[in-house]
Amino acid sequence: MMRSNLLKGGAVAALLALGLGVQAAAPVKRAVELPPPADIAYELNAQQRGFGLKGEALIAWRGGDGKYNVNVEARVPLIGKLTEYRSHGVIDNFGLAPDEFYEKRYRKDPTTTVFDRDSNTITFTDAKEPYVMKGGEQDRASVTWQLASVARAAGEAKFKPGSEWSFIVAGRRDAEPWTFKVMKREKIQTGMGELDTLLVTRQPRGEGKTEGVDIWLAPGQEWYPVKIRFRDDDREAIEQTVTKITKK
Repeated sequence: MMRSNLLKGGAVAALLALGLGVQAAAPVKRAVELPPPADIAYELNAQQRGFGLKGEALIAWRGGDGKYNVNVEARVPLIGKLTEYRSHGVIDNFGLAPDEFYEKRYRKDPTTTVFDRDSNTITFTDAKEPYVMKGGEQDRASVTWQLASVARAAGEAKFKPGSEWSFIVAGRRDAEPWTFKVMKREKIQTGMGELDTLLVTRQPRGEGKTEGVDIWLAPGQEWYPVKIRFRDDDREAIEQTVTKITKK
């Protein structure tokens, strides 16, 4: 029962991949400053229909020399690996420019989303129709690091409470706009002690919805995402909080 509840709706996948969105976004060329390469370990906590489950997540981020690579994994004892995401690509005038996004969920076949810049299209394993790229498109693994890279370049003077940052994000079968709003400055407790952060939230998809994503970026820790929380429409939540950052 705990397994089926945890995996219902792909909740962990939505957390690590940062969910879906529907707000409008237009291609915007932005300055980016990539965070230093690092392995980031997290404690994973899930509340699913009254059950509390714990696990761990690891994000391996590499960026430099005009390229980037990010790998994301989540594990829970007795179940094993729940999700795996891989994204790699280059850096262009819009920031991170994915070439390929790989996704593997527990008990599901893997999917691959390909960004073909020769034909200017995105193709999906789970969809027949391609998406025509306009520029600046991200995938579910790269968008967190695009956000962090934009924040580092903008600095706290511009990346401040009240500001909004929009991106087109591709998943397994389509691409759509996500808009993030910087909510407030906040001190949070982590496995690394108390950290000063900026809370960035992707709002629910529509009126009456409670689904959303909260990301805490830490300016004093290279703007790494030190905490992420996914909230679904059943008022359940999955949260990952940093325990260790190892720069590479």
